Amino acid sequence: MAYELAYVERIQYKRLQDAAYQAGADAVTNLQAALARAELTLPSLSNDGPVGSHGFVRLGGCNADFANRLAEIIAAGADALQHQR
Repeated sequence: MAYELAYVERIQYKRLQDAAYQAGADAVTNLQAALARAELTLPSLSNDGPVGSHGFVRLGGCNADFANRLAEIIAAGADALQHQR
């Protein structure tokens, strides 16, 4: 016999899922903006909806040149953060 969620539990679950979906959407927006500052675009970057009540961002595929450029930018940012500390 399957357990059926009570009304309050369904509402709580929906709120968790909605918050997770919004977190994913916000993360996509933030990452798109950061990539744009570096003149990079991931066309397949998208919010993949909530997974286990957590936001989930699908980064998608990219070519090797893009991946290497992204790695370069991330490394430079990480170095800058370390120097700030």
